[in-house]
Amino acid sequence: MATSLTSHRPVLAVVLKLSALFLFTSMSALVKALSEDFPPGEMVFFRSLFAIPVIVLWLISRGELAQGFVVRKPMGHFWRGVLGTTAMGLTFTGLSLLPLPEVTAIGYATPIFTLILAALMLGERIRLIRIGAVAVGLLGVLIMLWPRLGGGQMETAATIGALCVLGATIARAFVQIHIRQLVQVDHPAAIVFYFSLTATLLSGLTVFFGWTVPTWQQAALLITTGLVGGVAQILVTSSYRFGQASMLAPYDYTTMLFAIVIGYVWFDELPTLVMLAGAALVIAGNVLVIWRERQLGLERGKVRSVTDPKA
Repeated sequence: MATSLTSHRPVLAVVLKLSALFLFTSMSALVKALSEDFPPGEMVFFRSLFAIPVIVLWLISRGELAQGFVVRKPMGHFWRGVLGTTAMGLTFTGLSLLPLPEVTAIGYATPIFTLILAALMLGERIRLIRIGAVAVGLLGVLIMLWPRLGGGQMETAATIGALCVLGATIARAFVQIHIRQLVQVDHPAAIVFYFSLTATLLSGLTVFFGWTVPTWQQAALLITTGLVGGVAQILVTSSYRFGQASMLAPYDYTTMLFAIVIGYVWFDELPTLVMLAGAALVIAGNVLVIWRERQLGLERGKVRSVTDPKA
C-alpha cells in the first residue's frame, strides 16, 4: 500500500514541505506567546499529547496503524524520546527568552552537529569538502552566539536562552544519529508515534515542578499547538513520499522568512545584521553538505521525515 502512494511529484512535495514548515514556525510563535504564562514542560505536554490523535488518524487512513505500534527496539525509542523531549523543552525555553528569528537561525546548526557526531559515533568518513562545510557552519554559529555570550552587552536571560537553543540543536543532532539506527529495524510510523507518546509521559512528570491551570481560552491554544504540530509532522513526512530528500532539504531555510515576518507582525521583533550574517554562513555550510551528500548518493530522507523540527 505504501508503494502505491509513493511517486515522483516534485510540485506536490514542495507544497507539502513548505506548508509543514509554515505550520512549524507558526506553532513556535504560538508557544512563544504562551510562554509568558506557562512553563516549558507544560507546553511540551500539550504539544505532544494532542499530536497523538492526529498521528493515529493518519496511520489509520494509510493502513499503517499496526506498523505504528510494533517496535523491535523499545529502549531505542525510549532514549529517542528522552533526547527529543529534552530538545523540545530547551527550544521552548529559548523561545521565551529570544526573538523567534534568532531561535530559528541557531536551529539551522543541527545538520552541522549531526555531521560531526556521525564521524565520531558512526565512523562516517568526512573529507575535505564536508570538513570545510562544518567549519563554515560553526563559524556562523559562533557569530550568532557571540553577542549573547560575551561579545557585546550580555544579558542574563538572553544568554540562558541562547545556551538552551544551542543545547536543543545538539540534542537534535543526537536524535538524528539515533534514528539512523532505529529506521534500520522499525517503521517510521512507529518512530513518530512513540516519540509523541514518550514525550507526553516525560513532560507530564514536570507537573510536580509547578504547572499553571489554563483558562478555557488558553487551554484551546495549548491544544492547538499539539494539533498543528501533528499536522505539520504528517505533511513533512508525506512530502518525502513525493520528492527526494536532497531536493527538499534547501526549502528548510524558508523558515527564516516565515520567522522574520511572524516575529515582526506578532512580537515586533527584527533580526540583527549580526544574526543574519551568522545564519547565512550556517545555511551556506548546510547547503554545501547537501550538495556533497547528493554527489555521494547518500539518501537520508527516511531519517529526515521523522526528525524535522518539532518545536
